[in-house]
Amino acid sequence: MKAAKPKKKVKKILLIILVIVVLFLLLTFIRHRIMLKQEKDIVKPIGQMIDVDGHKMCVYTEGSGAKTLVFMSGSGTISPILDFKSIYPKLTDKYRIAVVEKFGYGYSEQVDKPRDVASLLADTRAALAGAGVEAPYVLCPHSYSGIEALYWAQTYPDEVEAIIGLDMCVPECYDYTRDGKLAVPYYRLLHGLVNLGIGRYVSDSTLLPSGDFLTDEECKTWVALFNRNYGNISVARECNKAKDNAAVVSSMDKPEVPMLLFVSTGEGTSMQDKWRDIFYRYADGMPDIKMIELDCAHYIFHFEADKMTKEIALFLDGLTAPQRISELVSVCVKKMQHHAINSGL
Repeated sequence: MKAAKPKKKVKKILLIILVIVVLFLLLTFIRHRIMLKQEKDIVKPIGQMIDVDGHKMCVYTEGSGAKTLVFMSGSGTISPILDFKSIYPKLTDKYRIAVVEKFGYGYSEQVDKPRDVASLLADTRAALAGAGVEAPYVLCPHSYSGIEALYWAQTYPDEVEAIIGLDMCVPECYDYTRDGKLAVPYYRLLHGLVNLGIGRYVSDSTLLPSGDFLTDEECKTWVALFNRNYGNISVARECNKAKDNAAVVSSMDKPEVPMLLFVSTGEGTSMQDKWRDIFYRYADGMPDIKMIELDCAHYIFHFEADKMTKEIALFLDGLTAPQRISELVSVCVKKMQHHAINSGL
């Protein structure tokens, strides 16, 4: 009989702990729901909401110019529109920029649909068309979006004038990543915790991107979007298909478009010791690729935006130079023809 008393005490303690945990989660969930309603105004889209396949995708445009730069985000970025604010305001005096937020990102809707590279590209092209942003484009992909950008240049070469890789991935990067089979259950768990409100206990400074390019209000928006979007099914399905999508791109010929590749040290990736070698192998034998190494982590545009914008301008001016020469030759030929006619030749 005496031995039974300690067991009862243990059960009682465990029951008390269970009740405390349940109450904590319940209060956390209620608090989260209240805060979601309070944050409704600060998560209003700052771009155009475009209908794509019956759902809404957000496209942000700014600036004007003869060239259109399309910024494409890395996997799981909370809000590409806010994330790229470190760099695109420095370019809008000369170029038109567009930032596409894929399904599950930023202000775009979360959808449970195929995330193979052909589907990703179809959505991006439809969103740009709906926003009135016409090709040709200079694609500016970061990280995983490099796979989509390369596939775009492979399948619709007339739409891609050039690729500016912002530490973008190439197919070989995914030779060193884990299989994506567990991506969906893993992200479902994360999103479930976010939906419970557990993310509210994470420090805002931990969630925010590096640098001080966001205003206080934009920081609040970023955190609010994290507590709505993080780990959602769209991102999960995308991660699940990463290796397959890289294999599709790898099976096709490398695109014949000019490329400017900014390459980090690899810090922030799972393959830091191999990172730069991967890109040199990819660029081997391709004369239209220029590589610039930057001594910073993976989100290079958070750290080296000034240097990058200068190099981007030089690169794009170089693309325009042959066109200017052609126009000059055309003018000279017309003048010679005019002179010949007037001279009776």
